[in-house]
Amino acid sequence: MPAYKDNKTGKWFCKFYYTGWQGNNRQKWKRGFATKKEALAYERDFLERQSANPDMTFQNLYELYMEDMAARLKQSTILTKKHIYETHILPFFGSKPINEIKASDVRRWQNHLMNSQNGYSKTYLKTINNQLTCIINYAKRFYDLNTNPCGQAGSMEQAKAEEMDYWTYDEYTAFREGIKDKPLSYICFQVLYWTGMREGELLALTAADINLMTKQIDINKTYQRLNGKDITTPPKTKKSRRKIPIPNFLCQELQNFINTRYMLDPNERLFPATKHFLSHEMERGCKKTGVNRIRIHDIRHSHASMLIEMGFAPLEIADRLGHESVKTTLDTYSHLYPDKDQQLADRLNQFRRAIPPTEENS
Repeated sequence: MPAYKDNKTGKWFCKFYYTGWQGNNRQKWKRGFATKKEALAYERDFLERQSANPDMTFQNLYELYMEDMAARLKQSTILTKKHIYETHILPFFGSKPINEIKASDVRRWQNHLMNSQNGYSKTYLKTINNQLTCIINYAKRFYDLNTNPCGQAGSMEQAKAEEMDYWTYDEYTAFREGIKDKPLSYICFQVLYWTGMREGELLALTAADINLMTKQIDINKTYQRLNGKDITTPPKTKKSRRKIPIPNFLCQELQNFINTRYMLDPNERLFPATKHFLSHEMERGCKKTGVNRIRIHDIRHSHASMLIEMGFAPLEIADRLGHESVKTTLDTYSHLYPDKDQQLADRLNQFRRAIPPTEENS
């Protein structure tokens, strides 16, 4: 594993051979290292990734994993994964060979995060743990790792929060008065509350997505701002693609707003806002009205809560919200059905009393 010094630049470089993925013998050059040690370390890590043995370091596994996932996942998902790994996982496991990671190591890592002064939420801790489990399963499937320390260690915290913030109808209408002075703010929150769509789905809407004749909004994309650029991508799942029926008053308000957008291109974003703008307006409206502040995403929960109170079935709510299955709806909102069993029994009793007595049922 020789390294060489470039006398012209004073920098070090490495030159070596390796076997490519097609079985061909190939040569690799890499220049610009400040020291011989750095050049040799690069060669060692490169050859380790090429061989992809279970004794490679976690850092090298991470690089292989992210390179593979880059072609399979949305850019926003990749950035989220990258942040979690580089912030919470690599500092602990990066230099350790993956076949030497034990369940006790995972438990110590979990305890470190749970005792952190940052006070991570239970759901976020669960998300971090899931990412470690994900990459270990990747190593088992593709790089012959035999052990599963994550399975032995168990998870931490929980997949969903015990409680959920949401507004009642009265709370929402009170909040709405606080942002009514800004037409863009007002219409954005109206659409969020009365449709239950996601924040990114709202910000991706164009005039072409709104059919005022059929009174429906077509959800077919989502918006994010990544690295200073506006990114519009398809929804994450098939069920997220949906058409949401809207009430007459919301149709009229949308029509009025569209009329204010001078020479609006049908495929231009209808609401020229960002998630930061909506968060700022949420803060402003709550301070102005005294309504308890919730997350923007909790407006979606507020819509679901209203539908449950109105008596809509879980399947109807799942279709409207774009949940992948009705199980997701039931798991998320089961705590909002505390008296539904008794209501069902009362309706059965009413039905029974309404049946005229006969010899069979008397």
